[in-house]
Amino acid sequence: MTEYAVTDPSTGQLVRSYPTDSDEKVSAAVAAAQAAFDTWGRTSTLQDRVKLIRRVADLHVERSDELAAIINREMGKPVASARGEARFSGAIYRYYADNAERFLADEPIELIGGEGSALVRKSPVGPLLGIMPWNYPYYQVARFAGPNLVAGNTIVLKHAPQCPESAAAIQQIFLDAGYPEGAYVNIYADNEQVAEIIADPRVQGVSLTGSERAGAAVAEIAGRHLKKVVLELGGSDPFIVLSSDDIDATVDAAVTARLDNAGQACNAAKRIIVHESLYDAFVPRFTEKVLADTTAPLSSVAAAERLEQQVAEVVAAGATLASSGERVGAHYPTGVLTDIDRGDPSSRTELFGPVAMVFKAGDEAEAIEIANDTQYGLGSYVFTTDAEQAQRVADRIDAGMVFVNGVGVESMELPFGGVKRSGFGRELGRFGIDEFLNRKLIRTVG
Repeated sequence: MTEYAVTDPSTGQLVRSYPTDSDEKVSAAVAAAQAAFDTWGRTSTLQDRVKLIRRVADLHVERSDELAAIINREMGKPVASARGEARFSGAIYRYYADNAERFLADEPIELIGGEGSALVRKSPVGPLLGIMPWNYPYYQVARFAGPNLVAGNTIVLKHAPQCPESAAAIQQIFLDAGYPEGAYVNIYADNEQVAEIIADPRVQGVSLTGSERAGAAVAEIAGRHLKKVVLELGGSDPFIVLSSDDIDATVDAAVTARLDNAGQACNAAKRIIVHESLYDAFVPRFTEKVLADTTAPLSSVAAAERLEQQVAEVVAAGATLASSGERVGAHYPTGVLTDIDRGDPSSRTELFGPVAMVFKAGDEAEAIEIANDTQYGLGSYVFTTDAEQAQRVADRIDAGMVFVNGVGVESMELPFGGVKRSGFGRELGRFGIDEFLNRKLIRTVG
């Protein structure tokens, strides 16, 4: 049985537990989502939907202090960062309010021959299931719910078991914004119930952000029932340093890319790949700044124990660990791993926490080889003073996203997603609203 509970990772104290929903309650949620789609999703005007989603954006900003306190309790995010997440989520909803008319407009097709006209009309498909993770409790929901609600789809949302309070707060925002019952409905479901929801013929698609294992399980069930899925899974993003005219600034960028959200981000820079000409200058500076950083606790004691085990495996394979201390509960010390054996499978591990792996590359080609030597392909970073090299390397990296000479520049207009075992489909930008639409051809003759 899945346990929904708020356990403060900074103290290990159980704050509150929430009962898992009964089968009847879960079934009622799906029925409510279908009813809302039939009575609201199919009939509401785009102007009405824009007005509602704009109010959701406003409420995320207005309640950002309250929302921040909640996820600080749930998964340990510092209050200032948590407040920023709530406000950025509001900006995502506002982005879709501002651009929905353009994104959802009819697209005329120029006919090659024959009389009449043809166009593609974008319409909603119905209820969708969202399965969301704990590391960005508001932002992840906004990426999924914003574009789909403005399109007219309805949402059944299953949040992470350690985020029941923020899940309830999000649903309350949608109700307070004026959405009808069932347009957005939160459920506290277990895995068996989730499988039943995916199989339900009323549910038209599934979006999951989470682990590779969870993504594979959801995709398998969805495939059996011919349901479309969008998956944003793990990542072991490379941070490639080929040249720099300010080594300290490049080091600072690498530290930020590795330690944001205590290193608990799918698209964090987990493998730092440095050209041999800069390696001896870069690594001591990088290590000093990583070890000096005091991160928040990880999301749970279990998460810290898992990271501890992974780091031990890399060290056992021959790597050298520089660490700022010892694990205490959910608090995991920052660290840097060097001298890593690339032939050992542990070198390709996704470390979900404040520990970086550093590799030396002899040239551009080897840097690309190391970057692509992973089962994942979510994001990547390239730092170089050579503009042609930047584009050349970007073209050769097997990833859904490449950021050149910058970190923290993600934005709501930029598509987010990966390749390989990092999943498929895109969120955010105009691509995010296209995933769950019926692009209906209407061909008129005469």
